[in-house]
Amino acid sequence: MFFLLFVIVMRARKTGSTSMLSYLSTGFMYTKAANLILWFNADPRFGLLFLVIVILLSMLFPEPSYSGPENVVYFRGVNLDDEIQRDKRIIWVIAFYTVWSPSCVNFAPTFAKLSAKYSLDNLKFGKIDVGRFPDVAAKYQVNDTSFSRQLPTVILFKNGEEFCRRPAVNSKGKIEKFFFTEDNIQAAFDFNNIYKECASNPIKDKKEKRVKSE
Repeated sequence: MFFLLFVIVMRARKTGSTSMLSYLSTGFMYTKAANLILWFNADPRFGLLFLVIVILLSMLFPEPSYSGPENVVYFRGVNLDDEIQRDKRIIWVIAFYTVWSPSCVNFAPTFAKLSAKYSLDNLKFGKIDVGRFPDVAAKYQVNDTSFSRQLPTVILFKNGEEFCRRPAVNSKGKIEKFFFTEDNIQAAFDFNNIYKECASNPIKDKKEKRVKSE
């Protein structure tokens, strides 16, 4: 039990989240795995029955997800590139994630809150599931395997090109450790200054220009 508690704490801290929900989620996951092994050792039939029960419960009663305000565009494959290049005046903040990654699940509420706080016509937030679209992961050099240290990855696009990403890759090709907390994200991408810059330079439509000229 002490070893399990140590694993839960370390695993939760690795994801950058120290909330009670993340501790409980990690604890339940490891407890189910430990019980599954114990049941299989006692009797494979009991182990199989326990596995079926766990799967049914996970389908009927999934883990609670964030239901607060958000302003996020969900992309599907190639339309991500098209949207980034369509209007280069728009700054895009894109989160590359997978549904099975605990780190991505823990980060989802934080990203949603940031999108609700900072979104503008020329500062937009988007997400894409690289588990469903591995070609996009390969193009933007995001490792989507189960042992990846790049999930989630957040990339800021400015003028249609990548401007900044977290976690960053150093000159030796190694992934730098990064905790996806709200404060860390705000500081890493300098959201406050970017927001002020975008708010002071709103996008003016061609129709508005014509009306003014008339």
